[in-house]
Amino acid sequence: MHEDDHVCLCFHVSLRKIRNYLARENPPVASLISECLSAGTGCQWCVPFLKHLHAQHQRGELPDLRVSPERYIEARSEFHQSGERDKDVVEGA
Repeated sequence: MHEDDHVCLCFHVSLRKIRNYLARENPPVASLISECLSAGTGCQWCVPFLKHLHAQHQRGELPDLRVSPERYIEARSEFHQSGERDKDVVEGA
């Protein structure tokens, strides 16, 4: 995923904004990422990805998602239709 791609599609919160928030605030728990422009508080789709980004940050890694923006958006649409997350997308991030 590119820095300017949206992780939180409901509130248009980009990977860059989340990275900057993590670096600046160093939140002890992933749920505090919601303070970054309400990321994760809309449809809940991005919550597992926010947790993943937080875990990477805690390990000292550059937070990143290894999924194309197109596949990410497609998987979110499937989630809204079925109510189930595509494990390949979530675990592959």
